[in-house]
Amino acid sequence: MREYQVDQEPELRETNFMAKENSTDKYIETAPNIKLYVKDYGHGKPVILIHGWPLSNEMWEYQIEALVENGYRVIAYDRRGFGKSSQPWNGYNYDTLTDDLKAIIDQLGLTDITLIGFSMGGGEVVRYFSRYGGKNVSKAVLISSVTPFRLWTQDNPDGNLPEKNEATATKIKEDRIDFLDGFGKTFFGVSMLTNPLSSSLLDYFKMLCSLASPHATLECAKAFSITDFRNEMAAVNVPTLIIHGDEDEIVPIEVSSEKSAAMIADNKFIVYEEAPHGLFYTERERLNKDLIEFLNT
Repeated sequence: MREYQVDQEPELRETNFMAKENSTDKYIETAPNIKLYVKDYGHGKPVILIHGWPLSNEMWEYQIEALVENGYRVIAYDRRGFGKSSQPWNGYNYDTLTDDLKAIIDQLGLTDITLIGFSMGGGEVVRYFSRYGGKNVSKAVLISSVTPFRLWTQDNPDGNLPEKNEATATKIKEDRIDFLDGFGKTFFGVSMLTNPLSSSLLDYFKMLCSLASPHATLECAKAFSITDFRNEMAAVNVPTLIIHGDEDEIVPIEVSSEKSAAMIADNKFIVYEEAPHGLFYTERERLNKDLIEFLNT
């Protein structure tokens, strides 16, 4: 549907143009009728933050501040189906999700980029290299990443059995909010003995997850559960930082980052002892320090 605008006085038109140009949040159309919500803060070399499942760009709250203050331009967006972005019925495979990422890069005219992917977002980082040759990307970061392969097969015996993935899908279909409640506690390592975040913050993260499209939640879970990146890992040909907690119960380190580190030629692998999956909050000060040190080298 075409939009029409009533003509304005020259001064008002200029003011509106400048406001739009200086806007720190915007919508970018990455495909017909698909608009992704994008935050764009700071100046300097660009850093793109790709969120995990089933969160949104708000998960990066504690990293955005630190990165901008250290002289970087930070772009954080909501994957299609999540947060404030469009929620289409289709397009939740990694090819399409990576095409969305490419569209953001192209439309913002970004070069010398650092891609940072958390959990599911690590898949988009790797697929960007295999699909687009890592165009305009100079560094990469994988945090608690699902790569290289999560599914059990005869040549991947440490992966999840299909029955486990099916059981998770059933729980999401039956009571998605109750599933998110239990998932969030495991995600951040909450137990009878450990309580690394307040109940209010835990509820906040559950709320962010609840805003996702139920269909997108299911389809993306399928995508990161069955997509095999093993033959793509070598395509990541830039300096890469890999960070993972050794008490991650969502994406165990043994089947993910330990293998990724053996497949990417130029990498620095840091293990956070006793850290859960959601280390972007529980280990936020150390994570920010490690990210900035890597970016500055």
